[in-house]
Amino acid sequence: MVNELFLAENWFLIILGLIWVIGAVLQDMKRREVDNLWNFSLIAFALAYRIAVSIFINNYWFAFNGLIGLLIFLALGNLFYYARLFAGGDAKLMIALGTILPLSYSWIINFKIFGCFILLFLLGGSIYALIYSFCLIIINWKSFKKEFVKQWNNYKRLFLIALIFALAWVLIAFFISQTIMVLIGLIVLLFPVLYIFAKAVEESCMIRLVKPNKVTEGDWLYKDIRIGNRLIKANWEGVTKRELELIKKGNKKVLIKYGIPFTPSFLFGLVGLLFLAWMWFFILNLIFW
Repeated sequence: MVNELFLAENWFLIILGLIWVIGAVLQDMKRREVDNLWNFSLIAFALAYRIAVSIFINNYWFAFNGLIGLLIFLALGNLFYYARLFAGGDAKLMIALGTILPLSYSWIINFKIFGCFILLFLLGGSIYALIYSFCLIIINWKSFKKEFVKQWNNYKRLFLIALIFALAWVLIAFFISQTIMVLIGLIVLLFPVLYIFAKAVEESCMIRLVKPNKVTEGDWLYKDIRIGNRLIKANWEGVTKRELELIKKGNKKVLIKYGIPFTPSFLFGLVGLLFLAWMWFFILNLIFW
């Protein structure tokens, strides 16, 4: 896999992917959105490069691999989007990276590359989201503490149910001498705590009252709002262009729910993939040198 990543024709794709992901991160951090044109231009540049190289080396699999990767990541991006793990911009960036990541002529190796990238992406994203959440808590400690108590009171029955299930599972695990299964009970007990924690962070740190001119297309309304005779519903797709026009005409502040900017996770996944490949390449050189 390592040798495939460092093929001469792949270097431009790797650099192109890194530049575009860094650009997406900067946009997301500054404006909480990534331009469609930015994501789609990565697809255009990557496919154009693949076609040009294919013609030069007389091997059209280099171009076909980009198209196949685009289709695979189109499915993945939509899966994450409709599972409500991604916002629209994140899904489109994932789709665009599908033209970059098929870095081998062997699809067995390509699927290994995809698997490593997604694993590092999810792992890095989880650690990043946790650190980001704790930073928000420190900044909004008083409101978070109050909200956590409120959410705990709302969902303490869920915790009690999980506690009963976890204790029963632990007893069964010890009875059948499968102590490793105790971890499942602990995970079940941890789930409601994490849910209450996430809910408290969202309610206390991520809801803001903003002026109409600060609302952008795709922003998530915290709750339904009425502008004149028109009801604008809060939904996962966010504010549409037409709804944005109505909000600005209404000239009233609205509550917007902001999420954690998730594009850094793509950078962690891509850099992590390259780092692992370089480390493996370095180790092999030491062994066989």
